[in-house]
Amino acid sequence: MKTSRRKFMQTSAAAGVALAGLANVHAQNNNDTIKIGLVGCGGRGSGAAEQCLRAGANLKLVAVGDAFRDRADGAVNGLRNNPATRDKVDVTAERTFIGLDAYRQVIAASDLVILATPPGFRPTHIHAAVEAGKHIFTEKPVAVDGPGIRKCLEAYAAANEKKLNIVAGTQRRYQTGYLESMKRIHDGDIGDILAARCYWNQGRLWHREKAQGMGDLEWQLRNWLYFAWLSGDHIVEQHVHNLDVMNWATKNSHPVRAVGMGGRQVRTAPVFGHIFDHFAIDFEYPNGLHVLSMARQIEGCENNVSEAVVGSKGQWVSSGYRISGEKPWALPARTDNNPYQAEHVALIESIRAGRQINDLKNVAESTLTAIMGRMTCYTGKAVTWDQALNSQTNIVPDRLAWDMNLPVPPVAVPGQTELR
Repeated sequence: MKTSRRKFMQTSAAAGVALAGLANVHAQNNNDTIKIGLVGCGGRGSGAAEQCLRAGANLKLVAVGDAFRDRADGAVNGLRNNPATRDKVDVTAERTFIGLDAYRQVIAASDLVILATPPGFRPTHIHAAVEAGKHIFTEKPVAVDGPGIRKCLEAYAAANEKKLNIVAGTQRRYQTGYLESMKRIHDGDIGDILAARCYWNQGRLWHREKAQGMGDLEWQLRNWLYFAWLSGDHIVEQHVHNLDVMNWATKNSHPVRAVGMGGRQVRTAPVFGHIFDHFAIDFEYPNGLHVLSMARQIEGCENNVSEAVVGSKGQWVSSGYRISGEKPWALPARTDNNPYQAEHVALIESIRAGRQINDLKNVAESTLTAIMGRMTCYTGKAVTWDQALNSQTNIVPDRLAWDMNLPVPPVAVPGQTELR
């Protein structure tokens, strides 16, 4: 399967730095130090690095990489000033890599790499880490288009061959309430699934103005939420969590068809790029099951972040993790865990024990579910799973350079925007 991907322009100020003594070592006992690298040093990357460093003994952050110096330095300084992690930070100036290709040096320096850049870069970074034989924690989503998903599925198969561990930031899969709920749903406690629904409806998020003298690429990278080539739109970047629960509830199935609507009703200023501010989709799963999906980022509206599954014998709702019907159940109070920490504990323990975890296929399919939703809402056309998976449209630019002209794409118009 041929996948056209971008070729990165080398921009790292630290390129060519010697990495002697930092060869890949797959630590499989508690006496070996696992060397951790961080690619993408924003708030989520810094948080993931802290959680990973707190996930066990003999863990060291040895390298960081980001497109921007201020981000890389900020992450390292924050971890050094944190009492829980300060003794586990061993990042030198020589192992602080800046530029669009910084991921290469970080991967080379690490046993385990944390991938937390904007999602448009994720397929390339995952592929490079697997090719180098490194364990991965990858934030979700893992792609923004069909070619990126295919690249991730290829990496999934390669990681299995190499017995590499890949844990994804779909943290609900490591959360006690969801784990207990899914066990009961899969065991038939609500009967046959008849319908389901999921929502991520909230208010506005942060945005960045374009500063004087700032180039197109830098502004879009610093304002990445609002460009589909970087984020996939908020249905992909954020609502993927809820759609992952829908796929999980249906025993890791996925939709076969989607029809939806959406638009850009309130968030219309140029600072918000070209993405939509609301989506509503009817996902059709195998056997005629329909799932209602809504995602919205508009201030002053009713907020709702939840999932529900309706069965022939009862109903499950994520709020309070409750089942009503023939076999009522609720998660006991104060027994839920911190899934953000639990996913890193699971990753470190699997590396130590030589017991593989590979989340990449599930998160890739949940990401493609969200991409289907975006495609149908942007075009107004029905979209099948195969159309989305086999799409040849790569929305990520083929080549990136700091001085490039990178205009904001036009806002999609349902009924006019072409399905490709």
